[in-house]
Amino acid sequence: MSSHSEKGDPPAFLERDQSGAATAEYIWEPNNIVKVQHAVQKPQQAIGYIQNLVNIFLPAGYPKSVTDDYLEYQVYDSLQAFSSSIAGLLSSRAVLQAVGFEDSGASTTAAILLNILQDSIGRIATILFAHRLGSSLEPECKRFRFAADIFNDSALIFDCLSPVFPKAIRVMLLCTAGTLRALCGVAGGGSKAQLSVHFAKWGNVAELNAKDSSQETVISLMGMLAGSLVISSVTSKAATWTTMLLLIAIHLWTNYRAVKAVTMVTLNRQRANLVMSTFAETGVILTPKDVARRERIFERDGVLRWYNGEKLGWAVIGTKLSTIITQTTAVGENLSLSDAAKACLTEHYIVWLGNSRGSSRGGGLRDAQVRICLESGCTPASQLKAWMHGLLSAKTLSNKRSRAVAASDALQALVDAKCQIDKTFDEFLKRLAEAGWNPEDPQLETSPGYRYERTEATRVAGRNGH
Repeated sequence: MSSHSEKGDPPAFLERDQSGAATAEYIWEPNNIVKVQHAVQKPQQAIGYIQNLVNIFLPAGYPKSVTDDYLEYQVYDSLQAFSSSIAGLLSSRAVLQAVGFEDSGASTTAAILLNILQDSIGRIATILFAHRLGSSLEPECKRFRFAADIFNDSALIFDCLSPVFPKAIRVMLLCTAGTLRALCGVAGGGSKAQLSVHFAKWGNVAELNAKDSSQETVISLMGMLAGSLVISSVTSKAATWTTMLLLIAIHLWTNYRAVKAVTMVTLNRQRANLVMSTFAETGVILTPKDVARRERIFERDGVLRWYNGEKLGWAVIGTKLSTIITQTTAVGENLSLSDAAKACLTEHYIVWLGNSRGSSRGGGLRDAQVRICLESGCTPASQLKAWMHGLLSAKTLSNKRSRAVAASDALQALVDAKCQIDKTFDEFLKRLAEAGWNPEDPQLETSPGYRYERTEATRVAGRNGH
């Protein structure tokens, strides 16, 4: 809206849609009647029709309402859905053959009972998988999004194998396929929910999911139409397996490209390793795009890795204090809980550093074990600081090239790392936000976490420097 000028010009109103494009202009005439002028740059009629059609499948306000990586992800996601639909038809034909569709003596009751068995086992698998890995779906959404499609494609292969084997083995293969589909549902649903939160810049998660469903519906319909031609022309076993494997290869490749296209701005354990180690070594803060190009889809769970790929050890964050006590008694010469607590008295966390239970390989270094306990009310900044403390401590130990971590070495590594962090952490947090990261939402815990509380005696000891 433009205000009255000194010359008394009438006010004007320019109207824009959610994408920011001008749609109309309202101007006051002398008799106080509003005159409407439609958009200055009126699109061609054909382009307008195409735009209206595209708007059916894209979120309102696109492209401003979503992140920059949304389009590339959706393109590859649509391609994978297309190939998966065709492969699914080949799989369905194999299942019908397996349950005896082509056998005149086949029992419909047996087919229904088999379906009930598959469904029951799949539901149990869903419950167990959600309980075991539900907390990992958010921080590791890219990994589980890709894993979901591996589960699905494995189920397709088991379906296609089922007609070849006797009935007893056939039932086992079909139940395994049902279990894999259940795992696909949990992993895919949870990870896609987190990806939707990432893509939605205006908080339009519900609408984005609805439009994603519309896209999948159209793509699946196109896949079914194309698949009807494929299954009618591909009849021999050799041709069926060749087509199936080709479709699965396309499906996995497009899924991999879709996941790699996503540029997350939250720090999980792998991204924290890359950003923190690069900053500690070079003083450079990697941007989310830099990290997206370098991060691995299937990184080893809990690994501490330097930016050059060197593995330093393993870490767990949000663990119980009792795990440190157990680790201390299980492996001799390890750092005690009291010494670890003294090294972190002024912090809202405790970092423990020691040896792994396993012996070293080939007489080399044992893997360092880092266990991080968080205090009740620990802030996001403290969680990031705790992970950096563990990472730099493990790096300090690796530089010493000792065969096993002595308690004195571990304590000194914790002290040295804390001194380094205290000098640079405030600058690190500031530059982290400037580089495009969201430091207010660390996603470092992949299991239900625990918190401890310090007693008043502990706080007094900390203030007195004991």
